[in-house]
Amino acid sequence: MSKLHSVQLNEEKCVGCTNCIKRCPTQAIRVRDGKARIDELRCIDCGECIKACPHHAKSAVMDHLEELSKYRYTIALAAPSLYAQFGTPATRCMVLAALRNIGFDDVYEVALGAEIVTQGTREYMDIARNDKRLPLISSACPAVVRVIQEKYPGLIENLVPFDAPMEVSAAIARKETIEKTKFKSSEIGIFFISPCPAKRTAVTNPIGGRHSEIDGVISFAEAYPQILATLENMNADDICEFEKRIVADSYGVRWGGSGGEAVGLQIEKYLAVDGILNVVGILEEIENERLRDIDFIEANSCMGGCIGGPLTVANRYSAKSRLNRYVREAEAYEQMHPDAVFKAITCDMNVWDHLPEPNRALQLDPNILKALEKYEQMEKIAHDLPGLDCGACGAPDCSALAEDIVRGFATETDCIFKLKERIRNVVAQMSDLEIELNRHSKGGGNHEQT
Repeated sequence: MSKLHSVQLNEEKCVGCTNCIKRCPTQAIRVRDGKARIDELRCIDCGECIKACPHHAKSAVMDHLEELSKYRYTIALAAPSLYAQFGTPATRCMVLAALRNIGFDDVYEVALGAEIVTQGTREYMDIARNDKRLPLISSACPAVVRVIQEKYPGLIENLVPFDAPMEVSAAIARKETIEKTKFKSSEIGIFFISPCPAKRTAVTNPIGGRHSEIDGVISFAEAYPQILATLENMNADDICEFEKRIVADSYGVRWGGSGGEAVGLQIEKYLAVDGILNVVGILEEIENERLRDIDFIEANSCMGGCIGGPLTVANRYSAKSRLNRYVREAEAYEQMHPDAVFKAITCDMNVWDHLPEPNRALQLDPNILKALEKYEQMEKIAHDLPGLDCGACGAPDCSALAEDIVRGFATETDCIFKLKERIRNVVAQMSDLEIELNRHSKGGGNHEQT
């Protein structure tokens, strides 16, 4: 499996049913010779194909708990959406303690990094406003960043130019652990517990070629049963230890669901959109300058935000209800212990050295004139196709088939309607030829009699 991606295809399970090609937001999948094919250049690892495939032919390549043995000291990073996988009587401190007890030496909250990114974004808003680069678009979801790189490169400069919360938390965890243990950085393994495959891709193939502080990414689905089993036999001292530690405030916990990041900015003119196809629609609006009254866009690839990720366990609606409970508990904790929460942690947010590069996967040709010629050719082919977007050709729609034809990856007769039309024409031509031959044959016989 390439390090470029975390979504993989099991050809043995694939039956070529075309469910996935309809759900892919970047049209990265085709069905050829009865099997799905994923274009690595186009794939953004959103995981929509994983959720869409009824035969479980798509899956995520993730790291495993066994890999903790490679390191002298291990740290788990708990995403805010992880809490929402567990209902009452679990508390946030119980979940954190249980996570540590499945094999880690320590646990850090990604919600802490979320709080730092929120504060940095609040301050950066003024800079973006002065530079007339509004609306700002959250860069926390790697699948959204990658779809912008590929389909809307003109919006790259609108991205919030900060590392994602998991990277911020990882940097804090590594620094504090080195100071505490005196271990070398290479001896410390930091593992993010993730709701989606895009997070692992952001570690193995960082956006913009940046270095990741994270050594491995483990799915919710793998960690969940062990955490759940540990929760049932919790040690009161372990829980008490986390209750005494600095914990993220309610704004950080909110990041687990759609709208949580935007609420933390404490601004009025924001928009929260979830679901990658909905995100694409909003990005179209921004590119066409139809959202001038919005200052900030929180965009999440998954429906409901991270609580709806393809590697989660809980139903996203029940997870949303649970997350709201954790937020209320965090708010109550803040009121009771105003000096014990996140405010004691400070971290300067450094702006990216350079913005992510555009992904040229959709470019028809490096030469602009040739690209225009191919585009015109593609438009003509698409116009001649039936426009039914049935997917029987193995492409998601007629426009995609026209593009494949122009690129030399398909032919017009891959369309079953065009194939039937071609067959009818051939049959008609053969019929006309037979009639003509019969006519000449009869004419020849009459001549001999005469």
